[in-house]
Amino acid sequence: MRISLFVTCMNNMLYPQTGQAVVTVLERLGHEVDYVQSQTCCGQMHLNAGYRAEGLSLARDVMTSFERADVVVVPSGSCTSTMRHLWRDVAEDENDAQLVADADQFAPKVFEFTELLVDVLGVTDVGATFERRVTYHPTCHSLRSLRVGDRPLQLLRAVKGIDLVELPERESCCGFGGLFSLKNPDTSAAMGMDKIANVAASGADVLCASDNSCLTHISALAKKSSAKTPSTGTHFEVKHIAEILASTSAGG
Repeated sequence: MRISLFVTCMNNMLYPQTGQAVVTVLERLGHEVDYVQSQTCCGQMHLNAGYRAEGLSLARDVMTSFERADVVVVPSGSCTSTMRHLWRDVAEDENDAQLVADADQFAPKVFEFTELLVDVLGVTDVGATFERRVTYHPTCHSLRSLRVGDRPLQLLRAVKGIDLVELPERESCCGFGGLFSLKNPDTSAAMGMDKIANVAASGADVLCASDNSCLTHISALAKKSSAKTPSTGTHFEVKHIAEILASTSAGG
């Protein structure tokens, strides 16, 4: 099986350790991972902003780049949702029958990282060790669009030494929402602060999720809040779930 990594723009530019962690886990399980050098943005931001022609052009580029892959693994629920659902929806709305057909053919081989591990490779114990108190935030796209359910939690529960604690109101949005955070900054920040309060209430010192965009939003707000009021108790680390699953040491 030819597994190719779609690393996503944010991970490529800001969080390369996440893509490296995905490769580490899959190689530990005995799989080779291909990195397609020609890959570009999936077009999510363009499509969400109304730049349909530009977004669909990027969709075509991605499908061409990964045409030889049997499986495309994506460490992001939002990008996976774009590739599996949004491309087709916009192409259909634009009456582009060929792109609809191409998107339909491409979508079944696209998997969010935890989906690939649990559903395709059939594993939950990936040989990880991480001896810290962790809570998990299910991002909106992974929860509502992809419906990954408890797959991430199955993987986390199998990590040796982990103290996995429940996140209060875990299914509530963190407020990021891509362009939502830019167009509605006050509402977005208020939602993020609610999420931070729930992380603090969980007692975890690490918050993990499957999207670094959400983690960036939450951690930035937490740092800003702590700088203003150091006694708020919002000091915690954020990690992509792939980084925890790649860890083989007590402290990650």
